Amino acid sequence: MKRIGALLSWRLRQDSERELWGEAWTDTGYVFTMENGEPVKPDYATRLFETLRKRAGLPKITLHGARHEHASLWIAGGGDVTQLSKRLGHSTSRITADLYVARVGDADRVHAERVSAMIPRASSHTPHTQPA
Repeated sequence: MKRIGALLSWRLRQDSERELWGEAWTDTGYVFTMENGEPVKPDYATRLFETLRKRAGLPKITLHGARHEHASLWIAGGGDVTQLSKRLGHSTSRITADLYVARVGDADRVHAERVSAMIPRASSHTPHTQPA
């Protein structure tokens, strides 16, 4: 519900900006725009992400890297590839699978190594078939 409230709040803000700008407002149909209705420029979004990342004390990662990290974690966590494909805006789920299946393989290997490390190993047991 918080997400819906945030989007409604943003829409109200856009509506008042549209009213203030009058005929100078550019109706692009985009959800996220500058105050004049123009689409947010990619460089602006990148700089804003970097500012927010630093302020939050998060490790260095690019906005694009965060997108890949999200997708990799989604799949590694058992998320549906078709849903992820829609979420990322890929034209087909095959594209999503091609991009991230190798990463899932890496995640499986890492997980298998962690599980293997938890299995207790026999200490100095000598099988009875070998001389002592």
